[in-house]
Order: sequence, then structure tokens, then C-alpha cells
Amino acid sequence: MHTDNLIGFGLAVGSSAFIGSSFIIKKKGLQRAGASGSRASSGGYRYLLEPLWWIGMVTMIVGEFANFVAYIYAPAVLVTPLGALSIIVSAVLAHLLLKEKLQKLGILGCILCIVGSTIIVLHAPAERSLSSVEEIWKLALQPAFLLYTASAVALVWVLVLYCEPRYGQTNIMVYIGVCSVIGSLTVMSIKAVGIAIRLTIEGSSQVAHFQTWVFVMVAASCIITQLNYLNKALDTFNTAVVSPIYYAMFTSLTIFASAIMFKDWAGQSASSIVSVLCGFITVLSGKMVLHSTRDPENTAAADYSALPQISWRVHANGEIWKQKDNDELHPEFVAIIRQEHFK
Repeated sequence: MHTDNLIGFGLAVGSSAFIGSSFIIKKKGLQRAGASGSRASSGGYRYLLEPLWWIGMVTMIVGEFANFVAYIYAPAVLVTPLGALSIIVSAVLAHLLLKEKLQKLGILGCILCIVGSTIIVLHAPAERSLSSVEEIWKLALQPAFLLYTASAVALVWVLVLYCEPRYGQTNIMVYIGVCSVIGSLTVMSIKAVGIAIRLTIEGSSQVAHFQTWVFVMVAASCIITQLNYLNKALDTFNTAVVSPIYYAMFTSLTIFASAIMFKDWAGQSASSIVSVLCGFITVLSGKMVLHSTRDPENTAAADYSALPQISWRVHANGEIWKQKDNDELHPEFVAIIRQEHFK
């Protein structure tokens, strides 16, 4: 493995470990805060006073920073798929610390993610050597990448202006489509900014180049848009469904965009390209298996206090039964009432 790829690999794995751990640490903090006050799901903010939650936030920031630096040293085709390893870390730690059972299929999913990641690492292309941000700018102005960018922006506008008002609440692909398409441009711009920072640290300052600041603005805009629509997707649809679909689309489009802009596959043999794609499919399969084995979240007990009061009488065989104060409605009858009540 090339030295830069090895550094990028180590940073990506470290990033996944920190991010995966941060989920568990923050959840422990939320549980502690919820035990002594209102829960976050109920609109409470007591977790902001819980040190464990802040430790989880710092851990996540460290992980995201490591992921950012990994893109400086290694191609996106190597770094992006390794993000699935954070799922393994969180699943194992949840089993050990939160007593959330890791089923046998979950273990199989972890193994698939590890095998797929190994295949990707062994066959990933070397990072292209760039000496200035102007070189990256020329790569971004290639006709092929300009066509990809224009197509991506046009597709996002169609999804936002036409599809979202009509299908956003019913079709999961609307929000995830925006996240994934914008996400591929996010990675390209972040990689450009990261390379500019690396060159500056090495003594070749890129601060005075206007291209650097264009990439910074594009990265900031894309990140805000991507996070906004990812939050919409998570708030509207089941996380177990959103996560694997988003991972598949985001990673696929990122690899495709990187192949166009940075020519990641140039000089690679057909067997290496096929091996990387097979590794990605293996990781995706492991991620889907892991999510399919997640235990459903416990639902809070239903509160029927807001339901309208109903009195009833039943006439049968010449006798009359009248509702008493301690009579309870059958659950199926309550379900019918709830549906009618909230229309």
C-alpha cells in the first residue's frame, strides 16, 4: 500500500472508531439526563448539563476531523466506504455497554463490513499528487465534471421544487436523493480544501488563491444543505431504512464524482476496479444486515387523556349495559377512536 493511502486508511479507521464510540457515549449521557429530568425526545435540554454527553460530542468532532484529514491523503474511493466501520464499533459497544443484544446476523454483518473494507483497502488506487489549488481548479473545470455538477444541481432543484412538496413525506428517495447528490459535491470540495491546507502547511501557501475560497464556500453551502435534508429524512422515515439507502447512494455517487474529477481509476487494471466495487457491495451488504437486526425502539405508553370522552350503551337480549366509570375500552376500539380523533 502507498504511504499516503496507509495514512488515509489509518485516519479513516480512527475516525470510524471515534464516531461509532460517540453515539454510545452520547446515548449514555442522554439516559443519565433523562433519568433526572425531561428526555430529549420530549423537548428537554437537560442533557446539555450532562458531562458525558459533551464527551460524546467532543469524540464525534475528533472523528469528523480525522475523516476530513483522511481525504487529504487518500482517494475518496478508499475513505468513503470505510465510514461503515463506525456501525460495527457502535454495535459492539451497544452490546457491551447498553445491553442491546447483538444477534448472530448482526455479527455476520460486522464480518461482511470488515471483509469488504479489507478488499477495498488492498485494491484502492493511489492518491494523485497535486502541487497547487490551481491544479484542482483545472480538474473541477473539466467538461466531464462540469457536466456532472450541472446534472447534480439540476436534479437537486427538481427534487426540491417539484418532488419535495408532492412526495417528500411519502417517498424516501426525495430527501435521500438531495443528501446523496449534494454529498458527493461536498466531498469533492472538502477534499480540495484539505489539499490546499496540506500544501499551505508544507510551505506552499494557497491562502491568496481565490480558488481556495471558492472551494470553502461551496463546501460550506453543500454541508448545510446536506445536513438539512438528512435531518428531514431521519425525522420522517425509519432510521433503519434511511441509513443503508443513504450510505449506498452517497458512497456510490461520491466514488463516481471522484473518478470523474480526480481520475482515481486512471492506470488501474480492470481486476482492481472490479475488486474495489465488489468490496463496496460487500460492505453495503454487511451494513444492511446490521440494520435489519436492530431491535425496534420501545414505544412509550400511549396517553389517552386527550381523547374525547365517550359513553356507551349496549342493547342485547332485552338487557341494557351502561358504561361505568371503571370500564375500559377494548384496545381495538381505542385505535379506531384515535384514528377518527386525529383526522
